[in-house]
Amino acid sequence: MYRSIVASIVFLFLFSQSNAQNEKRWIKHQIVTLSGSNMHGRGYVNKGGEHAANYIARNFASFGLSAFGKDSQYKQPYTMSINTFPREILLKVNRNVLVPGTDFLVHAASSSFITDGKIKLHRLNLKKVKDSASWAEVKSTFTPGEGYFLKNADTLNKYMKFSLRGIAKEFPSGLFIIPVHGKMTWFACTDTTAATIVYAQDSALPRRPRKAAANIVAKFIPAFRNQNVIGYVPGTEQPDSFIVFSAHYDHLGQMGSNAIFPGAHDNASGTSLVLYLAKYFSEHPQRYSVAFMLFSGEEAGLLGSEYYVNHPVFPLSQIRFLVNLDMTGDATNGITMVNAPQNEHEYNIMAKINAERGYLPEIKKRDQTRNSDHYSFCDKGVHGVFIYGNGTKPYYHDVFDVAKEISLEHIDDLAKLLIDFTAEESGSKK
Repeated sequence: MYRSIVASIVFLFLFSQSNAQNEKRWIKHQIVTLSGSNMHGRGYVNKGGEHAANYIARNFASFGLSAFGKDSQYKQPYTMSINTFPREILLKVNRNVLVPGTDFLVHAASSSFITDGKIKLHRLNLKKVKDSASWAEVKSTFTPGEGYFLKNADTLNKYMKFSLRGIAKEFPSGLFIIPVHGKMTWFACTDTTAATIVYAQDSALPRRPRKAAANIVAKFIPAFRNQNVIGYVPGTEQPDSFIVFSAHYDHLGQMGSNAIFPGAHDNASGTSLVLYLAKYFSEHPQRYSVAFMLFSGEEAGLLGSEYYVNHPVFPLSQIRFLVNLDMTGDATNGITMVNAPQNEHEYNIMAKINAERGYLPEIKKRDQTRNSDHYSFCDKGVHGVFIYGNGTKPYYHDVFDVAKEISLEHIDDLAKLLIDFTAEESGSKK
């Protein structure tokens, strides 16, 4: 009898471990697929975002999710403006040929700049620019169409408070090379400026930059066709009340044909976790309906979720609670719940479940932020939170955010926590 009990315990333990590994493998496969090179960074070049949307829709169909559209389509189309870099990008300083993505980044609002040969670089030190008067004096020396090498350009952020996105508007047409040390961060822009600004690693630049050759082609698209992907599992008792899981599936795409931004952590990880939850709840319906919303346009300013809340497929008042998942690929040190103080009841439910079952090392609280798609909903009065993993890797908005760098630590535990939370909220069996 004793041996039989021990054998049963060992079997259950091994079965549980096997299930956890299967969950991780399934989620990892989705992350690898969504961040693969054929998705082109899930952006605006080579139909990367469209490929990702189609992949998500096919998964929804395979799970048997219901669609809100009359034609049983999961997609919600909309248009947006975006500046893109569709062709090969070249930058050469003196004799140094710089590698796109690793050695340099082009400011995402930049215009095209193409040189027949090499152009002279005017070297300027901006160290003394500390107010609008000194900045105006420097600006008066710029000649449109020329090339410039700007040292100590960080003073513009420090004293003039120019944002990374807004700084390009301060320059006329021309090529402006700004040396940086350490991490470079790219982003998406929905407008374009006269200048072409390049951030280059100081280690990749010659000691005394004198000349540059550039082939930077920008293409501004004023009405880019984009789409959100939405499906749901009807509730068994109260189908007009919804618990929503959301994530943005888009990323930055490509900077030219060479530099791809895979966005494995941001946010193939959150997208894959929503896909896993969609698969689970399609097999385990709850009392309330559970909706799954994958948004595009987040990196360009929460555009997909903003469009959705202004064109909802069901009344926003029917959303009981929304959980937005962004950058969840590594929860080594637990998770942070943004907007938790404003949703104390739901936070306490998750904290209680976690304390009882030991899923995550910690659930931190953080006040409201505007940096992910939850904000579009909360700004309209919907109760919701944004959850991200407290991991260990620094890769963010760069070419190094690849699937192999994601630990997946506790991602299965986060899934279990959200499943248990949903069951608790709806009073259903798991």
